Amino acid sequence: MTPAISTVSEIEHAADEAFKQLASATDQFERYANPHALRIARISDEIARVFQMALQDRKSLRVAALLHDLGEAAMDRDYIQRAGTLSDEERIDLTRHPVIGEQEAARAGADRASYLLIRWHHEWWNGSGYPDALRREEIPLAARILRVADSYSALTDARPFRPALSEEKARREIVEWTGIEFDPRIVKAFLALEPISELESFAITEASVGSRTNRGWDLFSSFMKMSHCVLSEAPNDLCI
Repeated sequence: MTPAISTVSEIEHAADEAFKQLASATDQFERYANPHALRIARISDEIARVFQMALQDRKSLRVAALLHDLGEAAMDRDYIQRAGTLSDEERIDLTRHPVIGEQEAARAGADRASYLLIRWHHEWWNGSGYPDALRREEIPLAARILRVADSYSALTDARPFRPALSEEKARREIVEWTGIEFDPRIVKAFLALEPISELESFAITEASVGSRTNRGWDLFSSFMKMSHCVLSEAPNDLCI
């Protein structure tokens, strides 16, 4: 009997399940107590919807979110799991993980758009990121989205070297680095998201419970007024 030919949706589902398994293994290697990559995938997709990204671009973004730190797992360094600060040598070594992740994701069957997003998910808005020191719109929109979603998810979960931050503190951290690490437009969209479970912090504090209202826009507005940066009309050099 000739085996049934898999449909495109069946193939995509099987690939997604395989990528989720890789994501879970990477989360465990990095010692996340809670699903990290899946949170990033959901938060990223919510932001992508704000920018009306095409479905295929959103699919590539999801794969990149799931596999974004595959390079860290492939490097298998003890310092990634260690409590305490990294040495200068370790920090330099760690900057290799997006390129290694790009290569590993390609081997795992990710599409080209996805593994390029993995390569660029540590690029900074002001050009001081790695590995290619891209800046502003040189960084693809999806990679800029991934940078914000990854940072927020990491900040609101416990790591070996620090406890989880409350939602309010994590949002303030994101705001403080807007125009430096993060694209202001992405931050604006992120802070205006409707509440979803993936935005809830794993910090068990009164602050995290109280911050589950959507206060993000107020935080962002006050920051932008202080820095005299009008998102829609300001010249680029005013929003660095």
